[in-house]
Amino acid sequence: MSTEPEPAEGAEDAEPVTPDAGAEGGAPEPQAAAGDRAAQDEDAAGGEPGGAAESGGGKAPADGGDAETAASAEDSQGQLSEAEAELAAQRVERERIERRKAQKQRPVDSGSKLSGRAADLLAAVRAVESGEKPVATAFREPTPAPRRPAPEPRPQPVSPETAAPSAPAPQTVDAVLRVLAAGGAPDTLAAQAAATLGEAADERLRADPWQLLRVGGVRPEQADGFARTLLGAECGPGDERRGRAVTVWLLEQAALAGHTALELPALVAALGRQSVPDPDAAVQDAIAEGEALVFQDAVDQPGVPVRAEGESQGFDGDDGDDGDDQRPVRVLVGLERYALAEESLADGLARLINSVPKEDGSAADWEGAADSADGAATELIRAVAGHGLVLHTGSDASLAEPAELLSAAHRLGLRAWAAAHTPLGRGRFEALTAVGDAGTPAGSGVPEHAASTGPGVATVAGLLSGVEGPGRDADGALDLDLLVVLDAPQLDVETAALVTESLPDGARLVLSGDPAVLWSAGPGRVFADLLAARVCPQIASRRPDPGPLGELVSGIGIGELNQVEAPGKEIVIVPVRDAGEAVHRTVQLVADSVPRAIGVPPEETQVITPGHGGAAGTRALNTALKERLNPGPGRFGGFDPGDRIAYSPTPGRTLPGRVVKADAEGLHLSCAGESVVVPKERVEQSVRHGWALTAHQAVGCRWPAAVVVLPGDAVQSLSRPWVYTAFGRAGRHLSVVHGVEQALPRAVAEVPAKPRTTRLPVLLAPQVPAAG
Repeated sequence: MSTEPEPAEGAEDAEPVTPDAGAEGGAPEPQAAAGDRAAQDEDAAGGEPGGAAESGGGKAPADGGDAETAASAEDSQGQLSEAEAELAAQRVERERIERRKAQKQRPVDSGSKLSGRAADLLAAVRAVESGEKPVATAFREPTPAPRRPAPEPRPQPVSPETAAPSAPAPQTVDAVLRVLAAGGAPDTLAAQAAATLGEAADERLRADPWQLLRVGGVRPEQADGFARTLLGAECGPGDERRGRAVTVWLLEQAALAGHTALELPALVAALGRQSVPDPDAAVQDAIAEGEALVFQDAVDQPGVPVRAEGESQGFDGDDGDDGDDQRPVRVLVGLERYALAEESLADGLARLINSVPKEDGSAADWEGAADSADGAATELIRAVAGHGLVLHTGSDASLAEPAELLSAAHRLGLRAWAAAHTPLGRGRFEALTAVGDAGTPAGSGVPEHAASTGPGVATVAGLLSGVEGPGRDADGALDLDLLVVLDAPQLDVETAALVTESLPDGARLVLSGDPAVLWSAGPGRVFADLLAARVCPQIASRRPDPGPLGELVSGIGIGELNQVEAPGKEIVIVPVRDAGEAVHRTVQLVADSVPRAIGVPPEETQVITPGHGGAAGTRALNTALKERLNPGPGRFGGFDPGDRIAYSPTPGRTLPGRVVKADAEGLHLSCAGESVVVPKERVEQSVRHGWALTAHQAVGCRWPAAVVVLPGDAVQSLSRPWVYTAFGRAGRHLSVVHGVEQALPRAVAEVPAKPRTTRLPVLLAPQVPAAG
């Protein structure tokens, strides 16, 4: 699944730097793993202990970056693990994107007039170009360049030999360890620093101690202390090396908060809060050294005329006129990694939208398939018949519509597949498809290749890596005609770029999901950007989720927290006074009340809370739930057989599962029926107890019962998407441990999703006409 990652202790407590928050906030422990850097939830502050409270009634309240290598174990059949193969596929795709970028040599698009700091920055960098300033490299004024007419060769299937990169050499780690010791940094950072900085990591750290900021979990104040110890009197806040490193760190923190780039004024302000004396110079330096990229995107504003194609833009020496009809621009700064992914995604989507879908049946065949479907599934089938990209929106009940589409496409002879983000999501969707892998009878008229494969269902990671799905053709493209990606809001820009660039010409792509849930753990808001851009057909489901739970969640989606009649105790509110009481009541609900009154056992009840820290965060709740439900000594990294866990093979993906055993190979897990072995050295970074999860970790999954914990110290974490996501994880029963009083209805009514800065709509606009 594309959700909040589940890294080692520490990173979840780090407040991500956003244009608003800057670099303020508490510092995590520096030994946090690199995989921790994608954590999305913020911890709440501690609470007070308290006693038990009585259960409530039966109504809803009316008030109220680059990751470390994944585990490198092979499964019981000797096959490549899903996490390893996914990482390898991502590396191959990124190398291909970089090669294509070097071939295209395409400068960024520019806008019109600038003012203030943006104009000063642009003038300074242009002075570099003219030779007035002796800087090695700089960006040039962009000029239009033609888009590629056809896709480049796509990545080939990944071989086991290239799946997992080797660990840093012991001598490299030892050399780094000596430098860290000299600078007073924890020796636990040695392996991470060696892996991040490469073979000459020790030399790089001695020459530029602020390179330590590239290691996950390290904050500027910690890198400053390391630099002072190493450099002595040479160290100062105005050091150019510090300015560059802090600029890159801020852009990484922005990516953790979901941004693919930052607006220049926001970045400059954040640098000021980090005591960089000349923020503008720090940004210029980072751009000149190639550690960041600058973009100038035109901003459409009501009442501002748009120039016709071919008209002069009046920019930097253009012969155009400097009148008031020039379109304003915004200057953005971002990391190359996300800029390349976003550009590749825009190219891939434009190719699908502008290409003609393959001839895979007559219009009459498609019309017949549409007529045999129900409701929005009819519209969905008709839209897919003639378009390369279609967006489908709806809540959980609407999954029946892409299932009907997949079955109809299979009957028409298409190689049709669906991809979910988690094994649990894959299993739920498999149950909805009308035709299984071996469910097509002989003589049915379905082509042999389609009858043999059926409409398959895979995970997104398994599909991209080749562990699951149809495999790839001779050109490296996925060997399919139709792909339906479920839980589409969980697609970050990098994963979405991998998916689109892996599709062959003429294939159809359907992105299906609920736009009201939390966005992806990784940077970008792909699904929301596409919905806003209106570049392809959009089919909205009209199927409501059934029962009191469906009524409650539907109201939250439009900003209303309604009272809902729940005669079968589908919804129960449990008021609490403080965090200690919230933990006590949660354990009581999971272990006793829900099994006895609702008939759902503890192993099918999921606890969801806003953050990992605090007196009622996942750590405190998991400790209490383990003590009650599966007590044990925790001899293997704190785990015992039978423990519920949340396994994060890569940042942004969480797989719920259970501990089977532990031995010399590592910790053996069962995740949705799949066996996983996590080596001992990876357990602390990638495995947590999983009786309690955050809402980001729970996206894409549903359980028969959910207990949502809202302690009083979690008020700042609440928003409409959070509440909608958390409450929507319950299938039959929802208990709300309620300690936030009026903050809950206020969050539902007034607190939307936090905005993210992305470039996808701007990149798509010149390639794809708006659908209207």
